[in-house]
Amino acid sequence: MNNFYENHETATRVQNDHFVKLNNRKNLEITGVKEVDSFDNEEFLLETVMGYLIVRGQNLQLKNLDVGEGLVTIKGKIYELSYVDEHHQEKAKGFFSKLFK
Repeated sequence: MNNFYENHETATRVQNDHFVKLNNRKNLEITGVKEVDSFDNEEFLLETVMGYLIVRGQNLQLKNLDVGEGLVTIKGKIYELSYVDEHHQEKAKGFFSKLFK
């Protein structure tokens, strides 16, 4: 019975943690991702536990998506990582929804 609570606690903690690991500007690993709102080969919009994260680059590819763990892996040439604060979230969502219609 303790095992259930330990596993649940670990899963909850993992989902609330947010890490960004960039290796040689080619491999990007992000934890704490709640949702991938939109993406193409130049831009990703991710909802994380720390707010919206925009990833920009060239030849970007979604290599791994683990919703249960909140893990996303992106490959390609990474140019920019930027967070959108709460005040600008709706503006960012509106902008990206126009791009992908």
